[in-house]
Amino acid sequence: MRRLVPPVILGLFFLSCCGSETLLSQAVLDQARFYGVAPDLIYAVELEGYELVEQSVGGIGEEGFGVSYVAQGDRHVGLTVDRGTFSDGLCADTPINKAEPPTAPVTCERDEVGWYRSGGGRHEYTAVRADHLIRLNGRLGEVDRAALKAAVAGARHATRDGATSSPGNRPPGPIERGDLPTSGDGAPNNEVGPGG
Repeated sequence: MRRLVPPVILGLFFLSCCGSETLLSQAVLDQARFYGVAPDLIYAVELEGYELVEQSVGGIGEEGFGVSYVAQGDRHVGLTVDRGTFSDGLCADTPINKAEPPTAPVTCERDEVGWYRSGGGRHEYTAVRADHLIRLNGRLGEVDRAALKAAVAGARHATRDGATSSPGNRPPGPIERGDLPTSGDGAPNNEVGPGG
């Protein structure tokens, strides 16, 4: 049986494809690349009421991407994207990130987006795209299942072509401080002067 996508959903999809080329700030892209994240694994999601926490951008595993989003009331969700596969067989055996206890039993339901998983006070959606997994995880009661599902279904590369604007380049380092001596061991000059 074929399912038809309602015109409203198609309209929202095409509307979400409009806009600027870069979907994350250059600072976020540079920070991710600094941590060795592969450009094709840098994704963004839209979750109503939540904002990306730039300081949380980092690497997951060898070259994966991780970032947190926060909303009023100290509500957090975590987005991770990493290479790998997933299946019905792996669903219940794979722990949910930040579950309490970490060995909490996991329940799984598969649908057209991926796998809805819950356990240990948390829930998440896991979707497979090409050779990588996209996971969005939050506390039960702080973000609802429909919101997680919609955000994962709409997850998109940080830029239109799946690469950062400066592919393969890490930010220059080290950062010049200006207060370090040009000779010696590099420690700041902490000599005590008169009166001090």
